Amino acid sequence: MIKIKVNYHNNQINDIIISGHSNYDVIGHDIVCASASSIAITTINAILTLDSEALIYNESDGYLEIKVLKHDKYIDALISNMLNLFKELEKKYKKYINFK
Repeated sequence: MIKIKVNYHNNQINDIIISGHSNYDVIGHDIVCASASSIAITTINAILTLDSEALIYNESDGYLEIKVLKHDKYIDALISNMLNLFKELEKKYKKYINFK
């Protein structure tokens, strides 16, 4: 199961941790893992295009930690969009992804 945890500091998102594998299907055919990865990496790339110092991330097999270093209306909107996309994915694949 993919687990997504969001940590806040002073009512702002401080970091997002995405861990695990969905096990929806075998590697290379797992649409849940592919969707979650695409959502996260697309958002990271968009934010870093706006401001290369807005966040840092650490990625390894089955683990992604995003630390948000700066906030503005664009960065926060992209992060909010990412979290909403994860929530939508969770609605359809509840057995394979868990948003905390």
